[in-house]
Amino acid sequence: MFAEVDVFISNYTLVDPEVYQLWIDGSSSSEAVKSLQEGGVTLQTGATLELVASDVLDHYRTYSLLEKLLHNPPKLAEQLAFQIEPQTRGFLIEKYYDFDDAVIRELLGKKLSSRHRKDLDEVSEKTRVQLKSCRRQFDNVKRVFKTVEEMQGSVVKNVAKLFLLPDPLARRYGAVVFLACMRFETGKRKLQYLTFSDFCHCAKAMMSMWTYKDSQQDYDDTDLDREFLLDIREFRVLLDKEKEHKHLVCNRLKPQLLERAYQELESNFRSYSRAIVGIACNLHRSRDQRNLFVDLVERCIEPWRQAHWSYSDLNHFLTVYTSSAHELDVFQDGDLKAAWSRFMNVITSCLLRMFHT
Repeated sequence: MFAEVDVFISNYTLVDPEVYQLWIDGSSSSEAVKSLQEGGVTLQTGATLELVASDVLDHYRTYSLLEKLLHNPPKLAEQLAFQIEPQTRGFLIEKYYDFDDAVIRELLGKKLSSRHRKDLDEVSEKTRVQLKSCRRQFDNVKRVFKTVEEMQGSVVKNVAKLFLLPDPLARRYGAVVFLACMRFETGKRKLQYLTFSDFCHCAKAMMSMWTYKDSQQDYDDTDLDREFLLDIREFRVLLDKEKEHKHLVCNRLKPQLLERAYQELESNFRSYSRAIVGIACNLHRSRDQRNLFVDLVERCIEPWRQAHWSYSDLNHFLTVYTSSAHELDVFQDGDLKAAWSRFMNVITSCLLRMFHT
């Protein structure tokens, strides 16, 4: 006689969020076991360390098998080898494609080539992020960029659709793709104080206001609107009305600024105005586009910092400087006025972000 035994077999895939995060972070299985032990897992569960180690190894094997599918998230949804609930599947994808701002900041402005992938040990050391995690993030950014760079339409929607990412994460990837397509200079020493979050903020503003937009689906928000760039060259007419513009700006700012700040603005209005107008007039050139952040720092932010402007002073100035131009007779043309607002909305957003940082 044999004992009667009930057996249930299932390939339902269990995902431990804590272990998965350790795997995502690039920890080895032994490092993961140590981390769990230090977190008190053996005391909380009553399991032996050997059992914890065996469980971690089992999870790691599963995640390694899933990794190829994670490279193409729609396949993860279609495959039949692993039974995964939709909520768990979304968690796996989002965590796998999540990235550290500090790591991506180091990658900005660099070609996503195998040579730079070999240099990730320097990025790992500088950011204190595990090398394996740096490689995962590099490969993910490269994969997303190569997939969507030539596609028409909203880059954020394309990323979200093709990689099944939630909107906030898709927007961050969209900013990375935009910055890479535009080849902005981000590595100069005087730009090192800017974080990925700062560049992301500026990229989103440009994508929203300066790229191609129309009523059709066939548009591109990874390149600047060429017609707009040619239109804003006409802002040079402001230089002919410099005295009138200065008079309007200074009169309105006098009650809002301290006497010292007001006197400084009155003395240097010409150089400040010409810096902003100069950036606009040259933005149609590829080289000036790439150096936009450098120009904003060198021609605008550094002089204002040297003059000890406050964030509030700058905010007041940019607001009044923008609105006062609308009253000049040279800006009575509706299209030119609209282009001015379109340009200054982004410049103001970028400058305030970069100055405040």
